[in-house]
Formats: sequence, structure tokens, C-alpha cells
Amino acid sequence: MDLNRRGRNGRERVGNSNGGVGISPCIDHDTIDGKAKLMDFIQQLTLVIRLKIAKLHIGKQIFQRFEVIDERAVAINTRFAFAEQVQVGAVNDEDLFHTITWMSTSGSKGNTINVFRREVVVPATRMWQSYINAFKNYLKLERSLSENSVEAYLHDAEKLYQFILLTEPELSPMQMTEKQLLNFLAYLGELGLSAHSQARILSGLKSFFSYLILENLIQIDPTQLVEAPKLGRKLPDTLSFPEIEGMLAAIDLSTPGGTRDRAMLEVLYSSGLRVSELLNLRLTNCFFDAGFIRVIGKGDKMRLVPIGQDAMHYTRIYIEHVRSTLDIQKGDEDAIFLNLRGKQLSRISVFTTIKKLADEVGIQKNISPHTFRHSFATHLIEGGADLRAVQQMLGHESITTTEIYTHLDRDYLQQTLREFHPRSQKRKG
Repeated sequence: MDLNRRGRNGRERVGNSNGGVGISPCIDHDTIDGKAKLMDFIQQLTLVIRLKIAKLHIGKQIFQRFEVIDERAVAINTRFAFAEQVQVGAVNDEDLFHTITWMSTSGSKGNTINVFRREVVVPATRMWQSYINAFKNYLKLERSLSENSVEAYLHDAEKLYQFILLTEPELSPMQMTEKQLLNFLAYLGELGLSAHSQARILSGLKSFFSYLILENLIQIDPTQLVEAPKLGRKLPDTLSFPEIEGMLAAIDLSTPGGTRDRAMLEVLYSSGLRVSELLNLRLTNCFFDAGFIRVIGKGDKMRLVPIGQDAMHYTRIYIEHVRSTLDIQKGDEDAIFLNLRGKQLSRISVFTTIKKLADEVGIQKNISPHTFRHSFATHLIEGGADLRAVQQMLGHESITTTEIYTHLDRDYLQQTLREFHPRSQKRKG
């Protein structure tokens, strides 16, 4: 608090340089100059201001200590017993709304003292942005999620924020209800998003509001009573073994890029990796002598996955004869799969390579790198592999996620029944 010792009329006054809390002597109604200063102060804020006048008694509930030195009513030391402070981060003053409260009360010698207090009100837009940024830090630092997972969660929260800006821009996260979320889901449906996409976005929002509950920023979770859209169980597209063999055979091994692509697809199919796991595979995580690779999956969870002989063979060829000739860029020294400029390969490059190969061999299915993962799991289960073993290799937390790969055709199931059921074997005899 700055002390301005002398005003124009010789009176002493106490003021706050930032307009926060200030105490000034009585402003006579006949004193135009005092009113002009007050109006000038308000106009400079260029914000919405409401004026409340309340008569308050000097006491412990409002002031811890309030001293009036002489008839000039100078407040030397004023402290609020229950001053409220809200930390909103580094923001520009003009981005905030301010409420000016003019409280008039009596001093110890019968003179009148005016107390001006400015309260900062954070706009809803600022609040959304602040909460989303805090959510980002929580996902990265406390949950240790990968960059892709963090971006997916933030994308869901940003979608809701943009919808609120279009419909109810003054609505804060604390004011969100089930009604707004249902309207948001309907809005997503109008945009053409499938039920699966809507359910995924709602799942991300549940995490966002759960975080706000955890931090005591809101009291009620608006997603609690919102049901996700009904989903039909869509079976993933898979490739048959001859189709995979055809794609691998179509790769030109006479080029550096072709040698890399053959090793890359062999690893995808041999170990059932996600594309992010493939691209983040490191030289130090390959244990070819033992026949395993160490994979960093979702949430930075680590698992050991067996790798096939063909995958190890082509990967060794790529490392020894192609990768060793590249000018590897700083930071990518340990990454296995690089582009010809020595940088870690991108997801788009892998997608493009697979699409191109599928077109060359005449595969009409809508495939992606994940199709190799689906095919890996399906072929294992069709071959009689244990579901729990497949779950561990895929890195699924829940067995129910792995169960989707049990979509075996009826002929195969009937054949299994005939071969292994005791009564079927008895009839054969």
C-alpha cells in the first residue's frame, strides 16, 4: 500500500497503486473534484462495475486492526481478517472483470471513512483455459501418459470448450450440468461423428471432470449421470496370412527404404506392436539373442514381447547395411527406424507405406498399421494360443479388450468342436 502524503487540498490519504484495496477520506457530495477522480478511475478500468453501498461496523469480523490517527482520518494499518485471494496465474489486468465496492463507515471520532475495494472476477473463458492447462500438467506429470494420449485428452476438453463458447460463453466449468453435456453429444452427432467417437470423447471428459473433482475445483461431476451412446461391437479388419505374405513380397529390397520397410512390417506382424511402440523401439531395447524386445506402451508401461526369426533377420540387415550409413540426427541415435535423413520415422510415413503396398497387391480393405496388430492377435488365437498370453503380448490391461479377437468364423469353431469334443470323437469311432 502506497502512502501519498499530501493531496491537493492538504489532506493525507492512503491509496493502493494497483487499484486493489484503498481507503480514502470522506468524499463530500459537494466536492466535484473527488467524484471526477472516482469516475476517472472507473473509466480507466473499461470494465463492468457495480457499486454497492453498505454500512459496516468496525470490528473483528471485517478488520483485525483499524487505527485512525487524527481528525484527518488516515488509516495507517488496515488488515482484513478474511481477505479472499484467488490465484489465477499470470494474466493481463485488462482481461479481468472488476467489481468496485464502496463501503462507508464511521471512524472513532465521528468522521466518515470511505473504503474502496476492488474484487477480481475471472471470466469463464479464462477459467476454462486455466483448468485445461492444469489438466495437461496432471496427465503428463502425475499420470505419466504419452504425448499422444495427452493430446487426445486435451482435444476432447477443447472440443467441449469450443462448444460452450458457441452456446453459453459465460458458463464456467463449475456451472456445467448434465443438460449441457447432452447438448454437446447431440452437437457431435450433428457434425457426423460416430457413436464410437462420441463415446471416446465422453470418456475423455469424464477424466477431465474427475481431475477437477480431485483438485476440489468443482463439487459435482456433470458426467456422472451421462450415458455413453450405445455401441455395436465392431470387429476389427484383419488380413489373412496370404495377404500379409503378398504385401511383404511386394517390397523392393534393393533400395534402402525397402529394406527398412520390410524390417518394419515384419516387426509389426511378428510382435503385434502399436505404431507408436514400433517407432519408439530402441536399439538398447532389442535382445535378439534371447528373442525378445522391450516395448514401452501406453502410459509408459514396459513389457517384454517375443520377436520372430524373420523379423530379427530383416531388422539385423537393416541395422547393419542401411541404418549404419545414415547421418543420424542428434536425439535419434538410439531409435531403430529412421528416415533417409537420419530422423526418427513418423506415423504418417508408416501409414503411407502400408497403404501403398496394399494398393500394389490389390487389397481393397481399409487397412492401417493397426491392422497388422489385429491380424497378429487373430492368427494366434485361431492357432490355439492362450487368451491370457495374447493379452500380455498386446499389453492390454483388461482381458475383455483381448476377447474381441475371438471372432473366429463358424466353420473353424465347428471344426474345433468335432475334433476335440469327447462325444464328437465317440461318434467318429
